[in-house]
Amino acid sequence: MPFLDWVNKNEAIEVAKNVPYHLIKKQKKYGEDTENLLIQGDNLLALKALKPYFANKIRCVFIDPPYNTQSAFTHYDDKLEHSQWLTMMYSRISLIRDLMATDGSLWISIDDDEAHYLKVICDEIFGRENFVSNVVWQKKFSPQNDAKWLSDNHDHILVYAKNKNIWRPNLLPRSEDAKARYKNPDNDPRGNWTSGDVSVKTYNSNTDFPITTPSGRIVNPPSGYCWRYSKEKLEELISENRIWFGEKGDNVPRIKRFLTDVKDGVTAMTVWTYDEVGHNQDAKKEVKLFNEADVFDTPKPEKLMSKILALASNEGDFVLDSFLGSGTTAAVAHKMNRKYIGIEFGEHAKTHCIPRLVQVIKGERGGVSESTGWKEGGGFNFCTLSSPAFLETGLINPEISFEDLASFIWHFETKLPSNGDLKTPLLGVHEDTAYYLLYNGILGDRKPAGGNVLTKDVLKAIDKIYPHNGPKVIYGETTRLGSSRLDAEKITFKQIPYDINVI
Repeated sequence: MPFLDWVNKNEAIEVAKNVPYHLIKKQKKYGEDTENLLIQGDNLLALKALKPYFANKIRCVFIDPPYNTQSAFTHYDDKLEHSQWLTMMYSRISLIRDLMATDGSLWISIDDDEAHYLKVICDEIFGRENFVSNVVWQKKFSPQNDAKWLSDNHDHILVYAKNKNIWRPNLLPRSEDAKARYKNPDNDPRGNWTSGDVSVKTYNSNTDFPITTPSGRIVNPPSGYCWRYSKEKLEELISENRIWFGEKGDNVPRIKRFLTDVKDGVTAMTVWTYDEVGHNQDAKKEVKLFNEADVFDTPKPEKLMSKILALASNEGDFVLDSFLGSGTTAAVAHKMNRKYIGIEFGEHAKTHCIPRLVQVIKGERGGVSESTGWKEGGGFNFCTLSSPAFLETGLINPEISFEDLASFIWHFETKLPSNGDLKTPLLGVHEDTAYYLLYNGILGDRKPAGGNVLTKDVLKAIDKIYPHNGPKVIYGETTRLGSSRLDAEKITFKQIPYDINVI
């Protein structure tokens, strides 16, 4: 598979690996207790900080990064040099992939300037076999008469699955217009139905025969066509009242397809028109509802996000947007009963995202509130990025809590996310190995017998309170047990901070 190359690409590949872990600090809770997070900070640092807690856990990711149009917008800089933009996207998408669930998907909104370069990058990160589709969104409803060449009226939405063999999009609910196509003119007890053609163009002389309608009329398939069914099968369908000859019984036969027999929804197509998912002006009207004085430059309409989340997630799933902008993804996820994580670097995390989500909690109307049946409730946590979890000297940041260090170690050892509630020396058991952390006097105090140093008494306490017969990996300040005792107990001891490697 061919790869895209650019200046400093090797650096871009290493960036995601070498980004230091930072602490996520909760600043304020809005509304009820929930797992929803709004994080203000550099999304590269924030994505890395989320890994110990959300690796392989995010079901749907939507991002609307700067399009690199070489324009200057009020709320963000969209004038990066091309190679800088590629580096920015490569490192962040690499981290996003680490956070995605096995059955997760990534949806990226982009325009013609970088769409094709971005696809090649994503092919490299995800594997070309995991490319799903290029959705075309009609973002404008009228031409720009001052356009120098062609008036663009669409954006691309690139869709990738972490594992295309596993991921499947949900079906979309049938519209009222689609349901209206199903009727019941003959009062069939099986319910409403629509009819389909019973002739096919692939000719077979065995299924080319005359049919006598209930009125006595003789009909044949169109010239060059034949019937879809054999004579025996057609007679069976007629006996089951699955063939419709019209109200007077003299029409060409058609097969009855009942609403109860078809799929529970509609398969999505790849061209989305503005009347279906909204356009740019719709999006700006939605933003004006919570910040009329400072309208965000390039918001996305809530109907667009609603369709993406309906296809790519279910209630209770985690949704991530690491270029949150005006907060559309979080607002729609909230109304659709998804859990969400939004990351935004600029001050509009406070001036746009918080006010918008607060209005959602209060039940203020707007966007897809009515179509989703949203009333009010829920909540979110506003967070910022704190200092690095591990200092440049290799020492542990004294601000780090037991729970945070435990989560880092658990993820480093197992590649799994922690549950965010690690409060005992036993972090968990993975593939028959138990992982323990002795830190901050977790067993009661800071004396050797109390918790941070692995002694005979500490090991005795661990075996009594948190027993495990298989291998153990124990992190602590030091150990006073000899190698023979450690081997006999099937213990691998790792010293804090020197044996912690969470890069």
